[in-house]
Amino acid sequence: MAKVRRKEVMNSLQAAARLSRTALAARLLAHGFYAGQEQVMLLLEGEDGLTPGQLAARLGVRPPTVTKTVNRLQAQGYVEKRGSERDARQANIFLTDAGRGAIRAIEKAVRKTDRLAFQGFDKKERKLLFDLLGRIEANLTETAATDEAEDDEVRAEGDGEAEPALEMAAGA
Repeated sequence: MAKVRRKEVMNSLQAAARLSRTALAARLLAHGFYAGQEQVMLLLEGEDGLTPGQLAARLGVRPPTVTKTVNRLQAQGYVEKRGSERDARQANIFLTDAGRGAIRAIEKAVRKTDRLAFQGFDKKERKLLFDLLGRIEANLTETAATDEAEDDEVRAEGDGEAEPALEMAAGA
């Protein structure tokens, strides 16, 4: 059996993720959805009335990304924004009747892509892959949190190297 290098594993993981996303995006586009919109729709189906900030946090994206997606979905007639009853500065996002009707098409596209991706896998292999991907996700989530905390620490302390470099550049 040939030895598999980490780089090859990571490349395969990234290629599989990209191809699965592309396959799903093609199916969604046939129903008038752009990549990423389905995630917002499915979240709202489970928990209607989230704020853009809540959507961003649950999706792990920045608020401007959600705002753009919500604005597109609103223009398409799938969601509507309503002012919050508790905070006039806040908006809540709700599925419209058209949005609720579109959920089945989204779920069908996801199921078809899932079936294609896991063709030839048995339940045990799917479970193993799920567990392994969960471990990768946990590792990367933990690393991202650690990196962010370290970056915050460096900013709070001051780098110490940036100031002399700036002085040297100014004196040059």
